[in-house]
Amino acid sequence: MTGTKTILVTGATGNQGGAATRALLRRGWAVRALVRDPGALAARELQDLGAALATGDLDDAPSLHRAVEGAYGVFSVQPLASEPEALAAEVRRGKAVADAALDAGVEHLVYSSVGGAERRTGIDHFESKAEIERHILGLGLPATILRPVFFMDNLLHYAGAQGERVMELPVLPDRPMQMIAAADIGRIAATAFDEPAEFAGARLEIAGDELPFTRVAEIYQRVTGVPTRLVPLPIEERMFEWFAEDGYRADLPALRERFPGLLTFERFLSRQASTAAP
Repeated sequence: MTGTKTILVTGATGNQGGAATRALLRRGWAVRALVRDPGALAARELQDLGAALATGDLDDAPSLHRAVEGAYGVFSVQPLASEPEALAAEVRRGKAVADAALDAGVEHLVYSSVGGAERRTGIDHFESKAEIERHILGLGLPATILRPVFFMDNLLHYAGAQGERVMELPVLPDRPMQMIAAADIGRIAATAFDEPAEFAGARLEIAGDELPFTRVAEIYQRVTGVPTRLVPLPIEERMFEWFAEDGYRADLPALRERFPGLLTFERFLSRQASTAAP
């Protein structure tokens, strides 16, 4: 792929959008990063890597339409939401990106949803993404829907522990959890743009590893040298009930064959530790 075709990336300064931007740039795509503040450090870092900055906001239709004009493709991701107002905003913004892509004649939309969105989980921030998925499919856009599972990056919350690391989580200790690194979401998104014949129209649940949180604690201790233990909490929230009852269903063997080098949690954490080392 050459840089003659442009991909607009929403959420470009976030984990997923940033990972998609970097992966696309490495593969020779021209990237237009949608940012609210082009002077922000994260935006300037993307610009230094070669991305063009488009100043705009998903709630500002004219700026969104200007940003998507002339783009070959769009990577669409919205911030995590939990409260009703934020969930409604997520749906509104996800639909607005798809509508703008349709109006601009975009040839390929890649939307980052969530694993299990199609299964009526009853989890608010899964159902919001399911609504956006339905809207995209109803438009008839050439679209790839990626459904990432639990983010390894979320577990970096525990990275700074000293003395002892205590992971308090409302999980079944020995039940495996599928997880993925944000960097791999970006890499898979870039592959979808590279190979539209294979991925346009695809709906793909994506993961890089599967292990119980007891193993997560063991890996944390081995990689960091800090004593680590898991303290299971009562399972009360719907999402954690779903993790215990059903959970993600990505086809890990097939994904590892199609996308060699997907990060295991141990490799992910080791990379983070080496990056953070003085």
